[in-house]
Amino acid sequence: MGIPTELQVHLFEQFTSAGRQGTQGESTTGLGLYIARQIVEQHQGKLWLESEENKGTTFFIELPAKP
Repeated sequence: MGIPTELQVHLFEQFTSAGRQGTQGESTTGLGLYIARQIVEQHQGKLWLESEENKGTTFFIELPAKP
């Protein structure tokens, strides 16, 4: 369903109010993406998104290769 640009910058904040109901009406706690980013960054990785409102959203995770 896509995420409005003004909400995207807040998605990775702890207890964010930027969340919306899921496609089946499920509620949000505002912690999921915050926790995901913390885990990815502790592994020296990056987590980001590309989104177009009313079209869709793609999340990306990039982790370094194991030496």
